[in-house]
Amino acid sequence: MIEKQSLRVSYGNALVELGRKDSRVVVLDADLAHATMTSIFAKEFPDRFFNFGIAETNMVCAAAGFAHAGLVPFFSTFALFGAGRAYEMIRNSIAYVDANVKFGLSHSGLSVGEDGGSHQSFEDIALMREIPGMTILVPCDPIETRKAVFAAAEISGPVYIRVARPIVDTITTQDTPFVPGKANPMRDGSDICIMTTGLMVPYALAAAEQLAAKNINAAVVNFHTIKPFDNQCVLEMANKCGAVVTVEEHSVIGGLGSAVAEVLAGNSSARFARIGIQDKFGRSGKPEHLFKEYGLTAENIVNQCMALKG
Repeated sequence: MIEKQSLRVSYGNALVELGRKDSRVVVLDADLAHATMTSIFAKEFPDRFFNFGIAETNMVCAAAGFAHAGLVPFFSTFALFGAGRAYEMIRNSIAYVDANVKFGLSHSGLSVGEDGGSHQSFEDIALMREIPGMTILVPCDPIETRKAVFAAAEISGPVYIRVARPIVDTITTQDTPFVPGKANPMRDGSDICIMTTGLMVPYALAAAEQLAAKNINAAVVNFHTIKPFDNQCVLEMANKCGAVVTVEEHSVIGGLGSAVAEVLAGNSSARFARIGIQDKFGRSGKPEHLFKEYGLTAENIVNQCMALKG
């Protein structure tokens, strides 16, 4: 079992494993293969790897061509460049025609750290969520990243896998459920429910432990799929706990918090709060310092939960 690994390394290894099983898999990159770790695939399958240089919009259109030819293209670059720069091509050339293209976009969120605000993507989930027919997978650890790659290959149509840069702990196992569209409860509780995704899952679990010491029984649910969204789980946990806090390494606008709010509106009287990037750009700094600056800590989750409970 892998104890620690960067999600981007897990992504690269999973592509190789998938490529060995399915000769239709091809990988496209925008001159960032050693950062996205698609270089691992390129080394083993050089004839199935294509470097398009700094031309993401062209690469999207080529990916559509590969898909129409019956191949399974995995499109890789940084999340900001893929979801942002190439948005219109993804909308029209991929999703509009339901092309079978998979987007493994790395260096997402605040955890890019020293790359600074210009490269920190807080909007990528919101942008992809808006596109009809787009599946969005946000793995929390190396094991979930591998599962996301294999799940994406089984899904017909466009899929966005949000890949992160840091080396992280493995908190799930091979037996932990990973069903696209189905949230994964990580901890049971009845006083408040912390709904979270991606790199914030371990912070939510740590916060639940701290809350337990304060006699607050917090449930934790991992929403590894943001679209299609598990509305039923949201309502069940909201009705059970009466209070919900969402936690994400993404803008509170358009991401997990918005998805949960859309479900709760008119359907639940549960108290509700969102933790995430509060309509701001990022800054340069070490990820751990930035997470503290932007309130992405177990301590802030605890404080927000206690405030919501009153």
